[in-house]
Amino acid sequence: QVQLVESGGGLVQAGGSLRLSCAASGRPFSDYAMAWFRRAPWKDREFVAAISWSGSYTDLADSTKGRFTISRDNAKNTMYLQMNSLKPEDTAVYYCAAKRGIVAREEYNYWGQGTQVTVSS
Repeated sequence: QVQLVESGGGLVQAGGSLRLSCAASGRPFSDYAMAWFRRAPWKDREFVAAISWSGSYTDLADSTKGRFTISRDNAKNTMYLQMNSLKPEDTAVYYCAAKRGIVAREEYNYWGQGTQVTVSS
């Protein structure tokens, strides 16, 4: 199994930036495709971004393209989400997730506890 811990959330004004981190422990980090999801109040969980085990392939939700960047450092067992030009509608709890095998937008088995991102207008 892999354990995941998110950090880097907080309160930021619209147009600002934040970088989220997801630290992994347990099985080798490079065994896993990784992703970010978010859940806004009174909404379903939403896919944000995903990255392959090597980092060579990334996938971003349409709502985040051009503003968010996903990356990973396998030597540090850490994944990142750089969020720029933040909007109030980006306000949510952000979760990192891991799965063995091919990167995808669903079927993640391991989840962190989440970190709150609040964007004020």
